[in-house]
Amino acid sequence: MGTTTLGPGAGAPPLVLASASRTRRGMLANAGVLVECDAADIDEGAVKDEMRARGAPVAEIAGMLARLKAERVSLRHPGAIVVGADSMIECEGRHFDKPADAARAVAQLMALAGRTHRLYSAAVAMRDGKAIWDATDVALLTMRGFDSGFAQRYVATIGDAALGSVGAYQLEGLGAQLFERVEGDFFTILGLPLLPLLGFLRGQGVIAR
Repeated sequence: MGTTTLGPGAGAPPLVLASASRTRRGMLANAGVLVECDAADIDEGAVKDEMRARGAPVAEIAGMLARLKAERVSLRHPGAIVVGADSMIECEGRHFDKPADAARAVAQLMALAGRTHRLYSAAVAMRDGKAIWDATDVALLTMRGFDSGFAQRYVATIGDAALGSVGAYQLEGLGAQLFERVEGDFFTILGLPLLPLLGFLRGQGVIAR
C-alpha cells in the first residue's frame, strides 16, 4: 500500500485495488498512484445470471460487480479505501463476457464485427464495507467488417491476452486494427473511469490536489 509520488505524504489513507488486472493497476501507476492489489473472490457468473434473469441493465450489472468486489476486499483492509471495478459489453441486446478459449474469442470478435457495441466500465470505492463513491461510464465502439481468418490471426497473435479482456481485444495494441470508429473516454475502454476516480482520490487526500 502507498500513496503517489505527487501525494500529500504521511497520513494519507491507504489505497487497495480489488482486482488482479494488470491494465487497471497500470493505469493507476502511470497516473502516479501506487496501489496494493488484492483480488476479490466472487462468483461473477452467478451474479450476472441472476441479474440478467430479472432484466437488469448492463450498466447496473457492472456496477454491482464492482461493488461486490470492493465490499469483499474492504473487509480485509480496515480503514483503507478499496476500489472495485468491472467492465461489460453489450451489442444489440447481447451481453459479452471474457472468452474461455481462443475459439470463443474468435466467435466473439465475429459477433462484434461490422457492428457498434457499448462498453461499460464501473468503479466503486468503499471503506470498512461502506460505499463512499461510485462512477459508471460508457463508450461506443464500432468494429470494421473482417473475415474469420483475420479474427483467427489476431487471436493467435495476441495469445492469452484475448482471454483477459471482456471484448477479446486490447484497443491500445493490435486491437486498434479491428475498429473503424471509437467514441468515448480511452480509460473507460481500458476498464476504469480513471479521471473521475482521480478526482475522488484527491478529495480523500490519497493524492495531491
